Amino acid sequence: MPATERKELLTLRDLLRYAVTRFSAAKLAFGHGTDNAWDEAVYLTLHTLHLPPDTLEPFLDARILPSERERVLSVIDRRVQERVPAAYLTQEAWLRGHRFYVDKRVIVPRSPIAELLESGLSPWVDHPDDVSRALDMCTGSGCLAILAALAFPYAQVDAVDTSEDALAVARCNVEDYGLQERLTLHRSDLFSALPKAAYDVIVCNPPYVNATSMDALPAEFRHEPSLALAGGTDGMDLVRRILAAAPDYLSERGVLVLEIGHEHAHFAAAFPGLEPVWLETEAQGDPILLLTREQLLS
Repeated sequence: MPATERKELLTLRDLLRYAVTRFSAAKLAFGHGTDNAWDEAVYLTLHTLHLPPDTLEPFLDARILPSERERVLSVIDRRVQERVPAAYLTQEAWLRGHRFYVDKRVIVPRSPIAELLESGLSPWVDHPDDVSRALDMCTGSGCLAILAALAFPYAQVDAVDTSEDALAVARCNVEDYGLQERLTLHRSDLFSALPKAAYDVIVCNPPYVNATSMDALPAEFRHEPSLALAGGTDGMDLVRRILAAAPDYLSERGVLVLEIGHEHAHFAAAFPGLEPVWLETEAQGDPILLLTREQLLS
């Protein structure tokens, strides 16, 4: 945009209208915290101007300083030209009202398992206070492990990832929430280096994107670590290993909550004898399943 035209953007409303036009014209892909151009524009603009993320109306017609305008336009330019997810531009992601630090070392937190943890996995967990141990496998940024620690206030929580880069990000978030005494990070290839324990709850958002879908991912998703997304030819490579090992790490009453995204058909083909409970969330139909230890053993 020529400098003379930039000067015509005088208010927050002007910047938002301009951002929506740019995002729509560029046909950006969303899905890292927002699902449309307007919400993305509002989030990025308010964050860049250090305004409350949930307060827009009072500021819509506020005049923007030239330096503020340039900062916002720079973020808009990067979002369009580089197709960088908004969370990487702001180095934060929000999940069920909780803020987490993120950068390109981890995928952007968005798992609907967070919604289920918010209700303490009711009715599958009778009393959240009775959960003594919980595990987040493939923890990434640590977001689900932290939400599990908040949902189960008396539980010791373990969080596992094979990536030291991801664990470094998770460590920042664990410290931000002051959970160092209850939440332990482990570097392990799934269960291989994890000390034996009996968990009442295991949650897992593993890499599950099948090879064909990986090849078709929009540019925004290609900024995320492929290690955290790619699940092999049918998306089930790690899921097979997780389901095989999980019974040895579940208490008698323990449950495994597993996200598989859009891979329902591949899961059914890979595990024809399993009949999991499919857990519905606000955002999606049936990307999350629940299995008991007894089911996994059978």
